[in-house]
Amino acid sequence: MKKVILLCLGAYVAFSGTLKAQDETNTITTAVPFLNIAGDARASGMGEQGVATSPDVYGVQWNPAKLAFLDRKHNVGVNYSPYLQQLVDDIGIGNLSYANRINEKSAFGASLRYFGLGTITTTTGPDDPGVDIQPNEFIVDVTYALKLDERFSMAVSGRYLRSDLRIQQIDQDASAASSFGVDISGYYQSEEVVYNTFDGRWRAGFNISNIGPKVRYDTSGQEDFIPTNLKLGGGFDFILDSYNKVFVGLEFNKLLVPTPPIRDEDGNVIAGKDDDVSFFSGIFQSFGDAPDGFSEEIKEVTWSLATEYTYDDVFSLRLGYFNESDIKGARKFATLGAGFEYSSIDIDLSYLFSTGSVRSPLENTLRFGLTFKFGDEYDEY
Repeated sequence: MKKVILLCLGAYVAFSGTLKAQDETNTITTAVPFLNIAGDARASGMGEQGVATSPDVYGVQWNPAKLAFLDRKHNVGVNYSPYLQQLVDDIGIGNLSYANRINEKSAFGASLRYFGLGTITTTTGPDDPGVDIQPNEFIVDVTYALKLDERFSMAVSGRYLRSDLRIQQIDQDASAASSFGVDISGYYQSEEVVYNTFDGRWRAGFNISNIGPKVRYDTSGQEDFIPTNLKLGGGFDFILDSYNKVFVGLEFNKLLVPTPPIRDEDGNVIAGKDDDVSFFSGIFQSFGDAPDGFSEEIKEVTWSLATEYTYDDVFSLRLGYFNESDIKGARKFATLGAGFEYSSIDIDLSYLFSTGSVRSPLENTLRFGLTFKFGDEYDEY
């Protein structure tokens, strides 16, 4: 049973692109890697892209500044994503989000994301009936977004996170790790621009997320960085007519966490920089500490390309592609998605398939989400 436990936990870390598995790789290890996994079916269908897409309630994860541009006063989102579905059937990620467009200029948002690894029975011997445990992680977010002018908004978010993955039956000193994080984000949405044969709208956004202290699972263990991350993205709406619209977006992501240096047998750094620094110093160090120099720094940037076709604001088709360097995790996958609006309810579906040598834990998984919108309407166009 212990082997099964270690397999599940190890697979979670490895498939999240955070485990150094081969000598030629130099991936960056963080705690709570599920913070960077898409929690909603819409972004999941667009290559896990969301920093510069049109506003929705899930902006709490991707770009909280988008909430100031929501078109309804009350927005509630519910999503569930099975995880490692081909190995087990009780591991998954749940997401509950709420956003309130307070007035023309500001909005409030909150969300709960929960990652459960199911029920695991640990035993110490053949005669031991065992103890059932439920390893899990969860985060709680709150955010406030404010328009600084008619087309640009910024937001500040606070986050509490708790990771309870260590197993006391194996490690008596193990305990749940917890920390907090702060997000700073911005979002721009242009007016509708008239071109020769179509109208258009530009979108752009950024989000510096999970700025916060390192975590520790036991008193004698090492401290691990949480996944502080920089998102930058842009996109364009091709408004073909009153019924048809096509969005195309490009997004870049970089972990603002120090790159592990190369050390000799005595533990001395021979290439790169010492990664035993504070989380704040680590943010700035992360831009220039790769052992192989600038060429390796560039490989730490992941990118995604996505498109979304919308008909009459009631039906959407989505495509996306996500790419990560082979030496930094090797996540490469394509996504498909669809959305339907019925009355004030949005239904979103997405599907992922790997295109590289590393299979995603969400391979062949259908993700499902519901969004409920009600209350006053706001016209942003």
